[in-house]
Amino acid sequence: MTSKRTTNWNEQAATVNWNIQPFINGRFRRSCSKEFFDNINPATETILCRVPAGNDADVDAAVSNGRQRFNEGCWSELPSSRRAEILLRLADLVVQHKAELALLDTLEMGKPIKAAVQDADRVAIQLRSWAGLADKLLAASTPLSARTLSFNTYEPRGVVGAITPWNFPSVNAAMKFAPALAAGNSVVLKPSELSSSSALKLAELALQAGVPEGVLNVVPGLGSTVGAALALHPDVDLVSFTGSTATGRKIMELSGRSNGKPVLLECGGKSPAVVFDDVNDLDRVAEAAVQSLIRNQGQVCSAHTRLIVHESIREELLHRVISRVSQHHPGNPLDENTTFGPLASPGQRDRVKDYIEEGIRAGAQPVLKGTIQERGGCYVSPTIFDHVTETMVIVREEIFGPVLCVQHFRTEEEAIALANGTAYGLVATVWTRDIGRGRRLAHAIRAGAVSIRTSGDGGHEWEGMMSFEPQKSSGFGSELGLKGLESYSTLKWVSMSGA
Repeated sequence: MTSKRTTNWNEQAATVNWNIQPFINGRFRRSCSKEFFDNINPATETILCRVPAGNDADVDAAVSNGRQRFNEGCWSELPSSRRAEILLRLADLVVQHKAELALLDTLEMGKPIKAAVQDADRVAIQLRSWAGLADKLLAASTPLSARTLSFNTYEPRGVVGAITPWNFPSVNAAMKFAPALAAGNSVVLKPSELSSSSALKLAELALQAGVPEGVLNVVPGLGSTVGAALALHPDVDLVSFTGSTATGRKIMELSGRSNGKPVLLECGGKSPAVVFDDVNDLDRVAEAAVQSLIRNQGQVCSAHTRLIVHESIREELLHRVISRVSQHHPGNPLDENTTFGPLASPGQRDRVKDYIEEGIRAGAQPVLKGTIQERGGCYVSPTIFDHVTETMVIVREEIFGPVLCVQHFRTEEEAIALANGTAYGLVATVWTRDIGRGRRLAHAIRAGAVSIRTSGDGGHEWEGMMSFEPQKSSGFGSELGLKGLESYSTLKWVSMSGA
């Protein structure tokens, strides 16, 4: 299977052999669960396969194997340079198998195939980045006296439980297990029940690259079974979770009830793009707003779903945004020309539909009303609301779909108040050519990452490896960059005295 443009993705889709079972100690094994659920293709709403719900026994087997291998030191005591070599080899294997990984993500959650191939490339980039950081955990030392030396050292935590969402299946999996492995931990990964296959494939490739059996285990299943069991397990040393705020708080509760394990949480956002009237290229601003809205069908935690615009340019910018968004229509995700596919599930389609209807009832003006396909595919076209007030549900809660809310302001203080007007604090973007204003808003906006842009090109916040920490209901703890590697490690103080 290749990623060339000549690939007939429909033919390749017909050849997929679905095998969604726990991958524990280097092999697939039958789940201990007797309950199953349907794995649905959101583009057609047809059943791809049946998936075990998973249970405590599956999780216990994975954690037990992870603990055994950690204690043996086959990975945890391996030189960091050697772990880096294996992660680099895994990155090469991901590139070789990126078409297969992309196809699995497209079929399970509706991601356009071209974007899914790009995601596989991002996985390889992440793996290479973490490999480069593996030997960079440098600590401090202090000569307290001529006979005493005190120093810090970083050590792996042990067994890491990782729970990932469905929107970027392969990327999310690597974002969890790559830093955990680079730091020397064993991992038990629970992918979303909507999109488990690429994580299982990555675990197979990791074994092929040289990660020892039992170091990277994957247990598919439901959050209420596998996810809860992982958070409750007394032999898991840390849980890293990405998903909804409500589920993240449940993970905290379960972790506290077990062994009080630490938790890393990334719980979504309602990110603002604040546009001042000194920008000189509204076309670029409009294009950035549109791309943020349609990327992954709006199913992105860092999507800028609130467009907060100075009143003097509001109508002009809104016109340009509507004109561009109207050119994007949902299509078959297996077609390489498709840039906008279905939402990930019937449940997600219904959720977005409910929010759109709520916005209309609340008095927001749908200046662009997207069509919603009720059956035979989870397709929802983009919707843009104008005349949105800060008290409306659609501007306060994460919709996780192609819905944009437009607000306006007169003063800098009003812009800051609107930007901070939700419970979330993940990322934000400020468009201005005034460097002083940019500095002030970067400080005033409560978000883990703030991007200051003039009218130039810019990338997605998640593309880099700079560390940051979500704020407010968006979570806590850093998972990117060197700080992310520290999160998956524990800091020890050692004091040595004597003649």
